[in-house]
Amino acid sequence: MITGASRGLGRAIAVALAEAGADVALAARSKAALEETAHLAAPAGRRALVAPTDVSSYAEVDALVQRTIRELGRLDIVVNNSGVAKVAPLVEMTSDDWRFMLDVNLTGVFNGCRAAGPHLIAQKSGKVINVASVLGQVGLPGYAVYGATKGGIIALTRTLGVEWARHNVQVNAIAPGWFATDMTNEAFAVPAIHQRLTRDIPARRIGRPDEIGPLAVYLASASSDFMTGQTLFLDGGHSAA
Repeated sequence: MITGASRGLGRAIAVALAEAGADVALAARSKAALEETAHLAAPAGRRALVAPTDVSSYAEVDALVQRTIRELGRLDIVVNNSGVAKVAPLVEMTSDDWRFMLDVNLTGVFNGCRAAGPHLIAQKSGKVINVASVLGQVGLPGYAVYGATKGGIIALTRTLGVEWARHNVQVNAIAPGWFATDMTNEAFAVPAIHQRLTRDIPARRIGRPDEIGPLAVYLASASSDFMTGQTLFLDGGHSAA
């Protein structure tokens, strides 16, 4: 089950998991975009369930979990990836801006974990992959609210990894740095912004969406059974600099 699977990193993760042999339940708000992701997953020969979902609604996420189990037979992997961003100085942010990003970015992860948790615990196995951000660890002006939500994901992942370890359910997070996606392409098309952001990256480049898939497959596989509560930074060295 992958939320935010309609584009960008969520789409790349969904396709990579399908290619690795997983049936996928694809969730986001846009049905048309989800169908594009399902089409990309089709060559792997796996089933792809298109399920438009608002992750800020627990009822909708719970229905997504129930439908996934009902139509695909079981639920083993949960990828909480949905995210939104508004960039502005904190003093220009409104309470609505705060609630919007908090509801999607952090409450959406809570909803995915809370709805799927009883099923993973009951079957005594499961993988949860939460998508955070390098900005949950590294400060950048204009991203105070976004960074706060992503830092919350890192903390939630750490604690839930400890809480569910006894049930053989591993909970880890991926914290991407700057990647070429629909969300960032417009900004990186401006040379000054591109130069400003890449100068913080020791690798001196941004990531490609296909570079996140293999890490997600690892965290979804038995190879990561002894890893839980961890956040892996995929950021070209940004968080280490």
